[in-house]
Amino acid sequence: MNTTELKGDWEVQKGKLKQKFAQLTDNDLLFVEGKKEEMLGKLQITLGKSKEELQKLIEKL
Repeated sequence: MNTTELKGDWEVQKGKLKQKFAQLTDNDLLFVEGKKEEMLGKLQITLGKSKEELQKLIEKL
């Protein structure tokens, strides 16, 4: 999978997360290559969920 495909897939996932959790902003969901852990950390704080809970939630979308 190339970067363009990954970016497109993330845009879909991001939209689903924003629908499910209205408090999320575009900045919370900013995916920068190589900074996945930083983004997950922001989501953990905003949503009050563990890293494992977030990963399962994103996989289910």
